[in-house]
Amino acid sequence: MTRLRLANIFGTLALITGAMACSLEAQDAGKLIFSDDFERVESQETQDEVGNGWGTNSKARAGGNKQVDLKAGAMHITMHPTADHAVSVRHAAEFTDGAVELRFMLPQPQDVLGLDFADLKYKQVHAGHLFKVTIGTKKLSIDDMKSGGMNMDYYAAKKAKTLTPEQKKWIASKKKAFPVDLEAGKWHDLRVQIEGDKVGVIIDGEQLGAFRSEGFAHPTKRMLRLAVPRSAVVDDVKIYSQPSQ
Repeated sequence: MTRLRLANIFGTLALITGAMACSLEAQDAGKLIFSDDFERVESQETQDEVGNGWGTNSKARAGGNKQVDLKAGAMHITMHPTADHAVSVRHAAEFTDGAVELRFMLPQPQDVLGLDFADLKYKQVHAGHLFKVTIGTKKLSIDDMKSGGMNMDYYAAKKAKTLTPEQKKWIASKKKAFPVDLEAGKWHDLRVQIEGDKVGVIIDGEQLGAFRSEGFAHPTKRMLRLAVPRSAVVDDVKIYSQPSQ
């Protein structure tokens, strides 16, 4: 068999394999329950007007000053100088296992974007916090807050400054960090996958972090909150629900 024919065969196999992978990826996405491309225009420029079911904390934490701006078909999030809390941009998203996909840009190397999964009906944690994925230009972290620091027992002890060394060690074990190298000012593709007690994070097609912890398996994730303590730009948000294993 000639080298040319072999090359053609391997090339065809590669195309078939790639097509199968794309097909599997599409099947694995699950049921699309929400999407937003932010291709709309606000009626004014003084207050948040995200639309499409999004809410923000600007009224409560930033004196009503605008922190979220729709520009050029993307959501620009910037913490106002008077704010006493990171910007929170929230949307209902009810699922057990599922995935969140979006495009994001961190304008400056110090910027970070958090994806905070919450259940406000679950009162054993502070403010509904279940778990959080935080992405910076140099570090990615996955934090089981339900089992760790936002569990009401630990949260109350932390406020009272009575956490024991054992409790501090336990809380630390519920969070895992991974080194990354992301370019500021550039768009990146993100997928956060939740399957039972595992959360995986894929950025620009590469899995950069995965962590197993019992809090991730909380039966009902009811809300996605984008947490921005400085600045971030977000576009093409998609939320999927998948059949539980």
